[in-house]
Order: sequence, then C-alpha cells, then structure tokens
Amino acid sequence: MRARWRALWLALWLARLGPGALGGCGDAGRCCPGRDPACSARGWRLDRVYGTCFCDQACRRAGDCCFDYDRACPGRPCIVGEWSPWSGCSDQCRPGTRVRRRPVRQEPLNGGAACPALEERAGCLEYRTRRGQDCGGAFAPAFITTSAFNKERTRQVASPQWSAHTQEAGYCMEFKTESLTHHCARENRPLTRWMQYLREGFTVCVNCQPPAMNSASLRCSGDGLDSDGNQILHWQAIGNPRCQGTWKKVRRVDQCSCPAVHSFIFI
Repeated sequence: MRARWRALWLALWLARLGPGALGGCGDAGRCCPGRDPACSARGWRLDRVYGTCFCDQACRRAGDCCFDYDRACPGRPCIVGEWSPWSGCSDQCRPGTRVRRRPVRQEPLNGGAACPALEERAGCLEYRTRRGQDCGGAFAPAFITTSAFNKERTRQVASPQWSAHTQEAGYCMEFKTESLTHHCARENRPLTRWMQYLREGFTVCVNCQPPAMNSASLRCSGDGLDSDGNQILHWQAIGNPRCQGTWKKVRRVDQCSCPAVHSFIFI
C-alpha cells in the first residue's frame, strides 16, 4: 500500500514537468515475463531515481521497476482447476500411494501469485489382488492414517462380500504409544502432516471400519484385540514407511473419544 501511494505521489509531482517527462513502461510499451535485463525503459523509478528502469517481473525483487510498472503491467495470479479424482493404489496387498492432480487454468504473470501445489500424494492400501482375491488378513502390523481419510473411502473397495445395505458400525481401539521413529515428526507434506501429532506416551484412538474390517472376522488386522495389555504391538503410518513405532492396547470402545489430532483409522 505504501508503495502505491509513493508511486501516485511521484506521478503527480512529475506530471508538472510536462508531457514526456515521465517515460516508463507505458510510454515504452514494454512488459516482459521472467527476468529480462533488456526489458527496460527510460524514466523514473519508484525510488525517485531518473534513468534506466525495468519492466520485467524481476524488477519487483530488484527494486528498479519503472514508476508505472503496476499500472502498465498489472499482476495476474495463477488460477488452478478442480482436483481430479484420486487414482487407484499403486500396489495391491501392501502399502502404496495414490495421487490426484489439478490443471493450471491461468499462468501467473507480472509478479502475480504463484501456482499452489498441482499434485498431491497420499498413502493407501488395497485389500484385494488384481485377480479379486481378498488379502486383507495378511497384514501383521497395524497400518494407520488420519481419520480424515475415512471420508475418502468406501467399503465396496475392500470386498464384494460387503453389502451396500450392511450397516456395520465398527469399533474403536485405544492404544498408548510406547515408541516411534523420528521420521514422523519430520513429515511436513500437506497430506501426511498428521504424523507430527504422534507422541510417545499419548493415548490414540484408532477406528476399525469397512473396508479395513475383515468381512468374515469383523476385525482389523493388527488391532491387538487379543493382546493382554502388556504386549507390544507394531504400527506403521501409511504414506511414510519410515514413520512407525509400537503401542499397547488400552481398551476397545464402540466410539472413539480422542481429540481429532490423535484420532486415526486402520487402513
């Protein structure tokens, strides 16, 4: 805002010098993308120095734009489209990744806002082989992800044995986190940032729902339901295989009651 007022004051003051005294990008008809040292004009700069001034995008950072750069070369922000649907999981019967992308509708110009991320990846796990065989019971550790992912999945993905009319409520397991690797705290990607909230000594809630729930046993692999409470159980975060650790079963409940940042789901 201050820069705009300064530019306006400079323009009004210099206008008294008569036509042609200002020069600048408008008079030169110059306006260039990126960094272009040749994209210059003769006129007043915003720092009140008369001489060579520039009309390329890099002039904002260098501080040597012509006084009328904002008017002659208005910024145009990046505009992106909607996210595509999530792709399928990259692997079957073992942790993999899924991806979604969004297109650029308008490229940024003249210092306009840059494009946000155009691709996102997230961990995933398929419960059926390419031949359609159920492999959901083969997982030894508990694979977990943020409870927010529960909105993304449908039980039909897991097994055709799940009826669309089946209303299995599932259950919730509470665990006390005993240990975890330092890789969890270093995770900062948008879709895996939830790993930062895993802490030793904290109680976490993990929901077991279709499609992670086995259609025959109505159990989630690695839930530790049969453990005696002192048994060390292993878990791994989907999306970063190096984020893993151990926990002990506290109890099974029908509904999870942990805060959102400490609520997860079996996947």
